[in-house]
Amino acid sequence: MALIKKPVTGMKDILPSEMQLRDYCIGVIKKTYAEFGFTSIETPCVESLANLNSKQGGENEKLIFKVMKRGEKLNLETAKEENDLTDSGLRYDLTVPLVRFYANHASELPSPFKALQMGNVWRADRPQKGRYRQFMQCDIDILGEATNLAEIELILATTTTLGRLGFKDFKIRINERRILKAMAAYSGFPEESYDDVFITLDKMDKIGIDGVSEELEKEGFERSSIDKYLDLFRSVEGKTDISGLKIIADKLGDFLDTEVRESLEEIITSVDATKTAQFEMVFDPTLVRGMSYYTGTIFEVSMPQYGGSCGGGGRYDKMVGKFLGQDTPACGFSIGFERIIMIMMDEGFKIPGEGKRKAYLIEKGIKGERLSEIISEAQKERLEGNQVLVVRMNKNKKFQKQQLSEQGYEDVKEFYLNPLN
Repeated sequence: MALIKKPVTGMKDILPSEMQLRDYCIGVIKKTYAEFGFTSIETPCVESLANLNSKQGGENEKLIFKVMKRGEKLNLETAKEENDLTDSGLRYDLTVPLVRFYANHASELPSPFKALQMGNVWRADRPQKGRYRQFMQCDIDILGEATNLAEIELILATTTTLGRLGFKDFKIRINERRILKAMAAYSGFPEESYDDVFITLDKMDKIGIDGVSEELEKEGFERSSIDKYLDLFRSVEGKTDISGLKIIADKLGDFLDTEVRESLEEIITSVDATKTAQFEMVFDPTLVRGMSYYTGTIFEVSMPQYGGSCGGGGRYDKMVGKFLGQDTPACGFSIGFERIIMIMMDEGFKIPGEGKRKAYLIEKGIKGERLSEIISEAQKERLEGNQVLVVRMNKNKKFQKQQLSEQGYEDVKEFYLNPLN
């Protein structure tokens, strides 16, 4: 029986043209983040199920690829439940592994610690365009910095990187989990129902304010609370700058700590004053971010040509404490690497600064001193910064040259046994 040549569902092969773009983007990302003081680390792709199921990953915890126990630990005859068969799984993001890494090596790391991670993660999700079961994530995190300097640096580093990759006119939507909670408290929702309210609010961009109203009512919330809550959002419609934040804060009064408002204002104004890329900071009180581990500022990258989020992050000050027993301030930002690659490929992005791409076609039969002369010529071209492909000439030379042209080779030089050909 013939073997299966297609990848497993939800996985994909990466062709050379995309791989060149990915390598270029990785180079730009690493260089830019290094300029901001981030250092690369690497964590294993397999993590303990106890860590992955720690109620920190939201819906992703339902999408874990679990790994069976190995060797003597795996006993199929006595196994009665799933825990008897599995003890680890493939990581579904890079944040949980980072926190475990930090907890394990805290005494060896500087404080604050600025980490860069790039690596594949796995989720047993339903595949669709731009969404795979294996995909690359690109995270930067700052651990040990309690002030909003962390948020400012993370946003500036990420937007500088996106700018260098050719993106412009995008938006950084920003909000605060404590503002979300204050809005819910002000409106009279029971504290134990906040998460349910936020899940519905997160659908605002898809179902609109009337749709959110209907869903909250179906869930049994008081009409007075729903109206008071949605009036807050209506009061800032069209106000995406600091003025919207001030209106919300004034209405919330004592429900919102003044420090929260001042910190968020400082982040927005500091980034606007020092940014080098072309983008807009947008205060968005509907921004929720699904991960339950966020404790403060949250943010997302919104790109008009994609129509959705191309990255995001926020502050998660309580997560490290689950490992160390004491809380450590932490904040991170993840670029949606796969979505960015998809956009760049769809727009026909050309890698800048590449040398000329040349191909040397050598007729079969050329060898010895003549072959060495041709390769020597190619080596000189390479030293000058050009890319030179040296291959044997096919019988169907016309088709071969057409393929080389499609691969970006601008100049094709032919070498024959008889130079007069």
